[in-house]
Amino acid sequence: MTSALILLGIAAVALIYGISLYNHLVQLKHGVAKAWANIDVLLKQRHDELPKLVEVCKQYKQFEQETLQRVITARSQVQAAREGQDIAALSKAEGAMRASLGGLFAVAEAYPELKSNEHFMQLQTRISGLENGIADRRELYNESVNIFNFSIEQFPAVLIANLLGFSGKPLLEFASAEKADVDLKALFK
Repeated sequence: MTSALILLGIAAVALIYGISLYNHLVQLKHGVAKAWANIDVLLKQRHDELPKLVEVCKQYKQFEQETLQRVITARSQVQAAREGQDIAALSKAEGAMRASLGGLFAVAEAYPELKSNEHFMQLQTRISGLENGIADRRELYNESVNIFNFSIEQFPAVLIANLLGFSGKPLLEFASAEKADVDLKALFK
């Protein structure tokens, strides 16, 4: 009788521990989803601001169309990756977006009348702020992913994670070439 009670007690403790561990993994999974949603909001806001910036630049007929086209193309790639929640494609598209925006802002330096345009300056400040926000949110997202991935690989959580279909999430990373500074000399040639 006592051994049955002991076994029942052990089974109850194991069940409670398993439920607690499962709930913890669910909480971490939703933390990753929340971190992604925070990035998604900023990407959407930037997506909505970019056409305004391009339109202001188009008002200056001599403004370099190739530079504007790179921004428009990168915007489309980011949007497609964002909507598909394709982290790998988003990483690549974000690199192209950052490079094209850097190029746009650098080329704008050669247009004093554009630089003095109040609307352009407001949009530049707004988009730069969104870029900083995206970088901050990416850091939080990657931290959430690291914690989640680490948790589902630890014993005994790995048993529950495998049993219930929890799988690792990808980090949002940018290639080193995409993080490099814009070559201003090349832009003005």
